[in-house]
Amino acid sequence: MSKEEDNDDRAFKRDLLASLPNLRAFAVSLTGRHDKADDLVQDTIMKAWANQKSFTAGTNMRAWLFTILRNEFYSQMRKRGREVQDSDGLFSERFSVHPEQHGRLDLQDFRKALDKLPDDQREAIVLVGAAGFAYEEAAEICGCAVGTIKSRVSRARTRLQELLGVSGEVDYGPDAGDAAITSRAFGS
Repeated sequence: MSKEEDNDDRAFKRDLLASLPNLRAFAVSLTGRHDKADDLVQDTIMKAWANQKSFTAGTNMRAWLFTILRNEFYSQMRKRGREVQDSDGLFSERFSVHPEQHGRLDLQDFRKALDKLPDDQREAIVLVGAAGFAYEEAAEICGCAVGTIKSRVSRARTRLQELLGVSGEVDYGPDAGDAAITSRAFGS
């Protein structure tokens, strides 16, 4: 390790330690609890330490650390939103598993219907509906005008609905088939 790298490491550690009180205060303001704030600061420091090479010496370390802390907080909140406390198992007992067969058959029907579309429409619906490209991006990929892509996607959606026997109105009720879900996925 060169003398310059050693000085950079010392400066990094010094600035990291100097930021701890401010990080903790910010974490408390986000979490509302001191114990959770301490965990969040620890996670932040661990991430900062692991990604030390991505920090540019001479830039604002405090802003970099606060960004890591904020992003970590949001990630934990998203994760927590997907988790359900079920220590006694009552919630999990109510789950039911639907047979895979219907979904698999619907997917096979969808693939057959998709294969029946003209190449240009299939390409457009896959780019916009499945891959998530914007119309402008899909037009650039296909080398055509945006209006042409919109038209192809519209015709493809209509044709898929016809081939799958799905009406223009999507049924969101409990008996809605997976074909209706597929039509929602492609934005109809």
